[in-house]
Amino acid sequence: MKYIDEFRNLDIAAKISGLIKEDAKGLGEMNFMEVCGTHTMAVERFGIRQMLPENIRLISGPGCPVCVTPKNYVDKAIALTSLENVIVFSFGDMLKVPGTNSSLFKQKSKGKVRIVYSAFDAALFAEKNQDKKIVFLGIGFETTTPTVAATVKYAKKKKMKNFFVYSGHKIMPPAMKLLASDKRVNIKGFLCPAHVSAIIGMKPYVKVCEEYNIPCVIAGFEPLDILHSVLMLIRQARSKKAEVENQYNRVVKFSGNIEALRLIDEVFSINDSDWRGIGVIKNSGLILSKGYREFDIEKNIDLPEVKTSADKGCICGSVLKGIKTPLDCALFSKKCTPENPYGACMVSSEGACAAYYRYRK
Repeated sequence: MKYIDEFRNLDIAAKISGLIKEDAKGLGEMNFMEVCGTHTMAVERFGIRQMLPENIRLISGPGCPVCVTPKNYVDKAIALTSLENVIVFSFGDMLKVPGTNSSLFKQKSKGKVRIVYSAFDAALFAEKNQDKKIVFLGIGFETTTPTVAATVKYAKKKKMKNFFVYSGHKIMPPAMKLLASDKRVNIKGFLCPAHVSAIIGMKPYVKVCEEYNIPCVIAGFEPLDILHSVLMLIRQARSKKAEVENQYNRVVKFSGNIEALRLIDEVFSINDSDWRGIGVIKNSGLILSKGYREFDIEKNIDLPEVKTSADKGCICGSVLKGIKTPLDCALFSKKCTPENPYGACMVSSEGACAAYYRYRK
């Protein structure tokens, strides 16, 4: 198939749904977790849950990079805007994430925050404004990390002294391992993130399968992709297998993107990282490596001290872990809306709460 319409064919979807219902008989309750925000949006948008039998349950995990960025990171980013001659550059979906006392969106009105589509845009601005210190908020999974790594290499080549990165980058497989061990969720299969997998390939998921006996299927984003991937997970379960399968083989290769991985390995080092609502996960984050520390904002500027308070009433952490759904939150669609978000899951276009609000409200 070549065109999007083919991946949204209702007749084919109905046939796959029928196969799923037939193959799922007698399996008991099966919780499959998608760990990609784009999957979460597609599941809600196309009504995928309604095409599954009662014993097959899709649950959303920590697949939204904005959602898993901890509140303390947001507070520190806001604090950076109070420093003289510092301008913070960020992707747009970070701006409305609420910090303890403010948000980047509110700071934007003071001219201290700018929206960009890439880290390279921030670096180009830094080149033209040598009297300013430019800080790019590096958030996201392996998908966006290579572009930031390439930008940092460019800054080093140009011997730039006023460009910095505040790294909040995270690695997905360690989080999947933590979730796999959580008996409260009882995950029976993972729909692996397609964007991330295009970079890292299939190999990093092998240990998840082997250590926790949980099958993994790398899934595309269209309705037929997701339904097909669910069917693949069910058939693994019936065969008592736990392997990595690649449904999205039109994009994802076994070894991933070698050049992108090389860039990440050169510019970044693995570090423990704090995930919103989950806590610190060992070896799940990235900081700039020793050879590029001059671009690490935390190594070059004394950040103002911040006091971060917990989100009151928001259950974003439980949603990210798959323990609860947005519908379990007392704030959902009442006090917490996209226009007035209480938590990150309602802010991002890939957040579970935003998906539920948009397609279920």
